[in-house]
Amino acid sequence: MQTNAPSAQIPEWRTAPGLVPYPEALAEMEARAEAIHDGKATELVWFLEHPPLYTAGTSAHIEDLVDPDRFPVYDAGRGGQYTYHGPGQRTVYLMMDLKKRGRDVRAYVHSLEEWVIRTLAVLGIAGERRDGRVGIWVVRDGGREEKIAAIGVRIRRWVTFHGIAINVNPDLGHFGGIIPCGISDHGVTSLADLGVDISMVELDRLLKQTFVDVFPGFVNDREPEKSCHE
Repeated sequence: MQTNAPSAQIPEWRTAPGLVPYPEALAEMEARAEAIHDGKATELVWFLEHPPLYTAGTSAHIEDLVDPDRFPVYDAGRGGQYTYHGPGQRTVYLMMDLKKRGRDVRAYVHSLEEWVIRTLAVLGIAGERRDGRVGIWVVRDGGREEKIAAIGVRIRRWVTFHGIAINVNPDLGHFGGIIPCGISDHGVTSLADLGVDISMVELDRLLKQTFVDVFPGFVNDREPEKSCHE
């Protein structure tokens, strides 16, 4: 059966050793996105961890930065509000060429969500979307909902950067310096907090496994918003 969806190659996979400083990661994303747009580089999925820090998205409210002196704060340029990154959190940055994947920003963000949900399902965790609340959520005892993964992207000339962050075994107390994504009525959790003991290496293997089922070429052609989407 013929399809109008453009072909898309499996991207380059990269895993960074140690903790990557945020300005270094941001510069690398910017450079790689530019090279992809110019046809000088392939798409990239980059697995890494950061030292403890907070990032501010384009919709961040200063009052949500509860403890501004706890960790460095960086302007991320992505969509969304304040987010924590640190050791024990698997951050994945994706530099994807949406010209080859259907030019549909909403479909791309939905696929990021689905990628996390399917990976969590392999671990026996039911990750869920919530209208009006960015990220992936789990329901705990008593019905309380807690965030286990953050999602924030930016699209420039149809090339994506930023991506997802899954809480594997971070210090959850570090989230106390911000109101994550401006949501104060719900907490955060991690795989370890849910009783799942998994290494970053194993989680990366699962993410690569589920990726190929979630990211075929997209088919809709819709102009993205001017700067960021989350």
